[in-house]
Amino acid sequence: MSRAPAITLKQLSCLIAVEETLHFRRAAERCGMSQPALSAQIQNLELALGAQVLERSRAGVTLTPIGREVFARAREVVDGAQAIIDLSVASRGGLMGTIKLGTSATLGPYLLPQVVSTLHKKYKGLSLYVWESSPLDLEYDLGRGAHDVILAQLPTVSRDFVVDTLFREPLYLALAVDHPLAQKDHIAVADLEGLDVLSLSPQYHLHRQVSDLCQTFGARMLRDYEGTSLDALRQMVGMGMGAAFLPALYVRSEITDRGGGEIIVRRIKGRSIFRAVGLVWRRSAGRSEQYRMIAGIIRRVARAHFADLQVETDPD
Repeated sequence: MSRAPAITLKQLSCLIAVEETLHFRRAAERCGMSQPALSAQIQNLELALGAQVLERSRAGVTLTPIGREVFARAREVVDGAQAIIDLSVASRGGLMGTIKLGTSATLGPYLLPQVVSTLHKKYKGLSLYVWESSPLDLEYDLGRGAHDVILAQLPTVSRDFVVDTLFREPLYLALAVDHPLAQKDHIAVADLEGLDVLSLSPQYHLHRQVSDLCQTFGARMLRDYEGTSLDALRQMVGMGMGAAFLPALYVRSEITDRGGGEIIVRRIKGRSIFRAVGLVWRRSAGRSEQYRMIAGIIRRVARAHFADLQVETDPD
């Protein structure tokens, strides 16, 4: 009697990726393999189970009833295996192995290059996979295990997360160069009353923060013209469509000497406006000490390279 093929963690991971993306190409990218290789893994899983787990059609891909049952258990198996790996890595000390880090487009591109360079020089055994998505997706993906740790604007919503606060990042008021307020070196709070303010879409924490600022200062948030990125927001400001609050890391990277051709940035006189940024991971993670080490490295990089940031003190 022939023996049934074994089910592997790779096969289960591929099934999870397909279910979560509902797209073979994106699932293959997440798994770090080609589409044919991913299809082969799914076919081997179906062969081992003796049942079809996916339905493929022109409309996309969906799980069969048995596929949904397998998926529910696959997540537990893969998470359990990862927890064992995490404990093994933690027992050896230092930073090594693979860490999946999620970040948002308003933060990662302007902070991580220096951080990644530092980590690579010091920890040759560490592989850091960086995944960029919206803040709301980051927290959801962290909770379900797609990320090990996320770099995020605070606060987060789940009590199942550990938050290590890194720094407070100033927000500057951006104006078109021909805006009436652009001639002032400092903008008074009273100048903001009635000011038209642009923001990112609601999927970003910055949207909620800007909305609160507009209510506090009596400004008008233009909800019909929400940017999809900080670059889009900057361009709309340059066109004179409104003002915007831009994070200091973005300003430092993209707006030279506090001016970017079509726009200038100013502080609000007498008011400190910041967003808090932290490193966040699941409370159940087995590598908390490693994540705290990364948080400490980010703080050191921030102190050394980004003078505008108010960096938190390292815990004892």
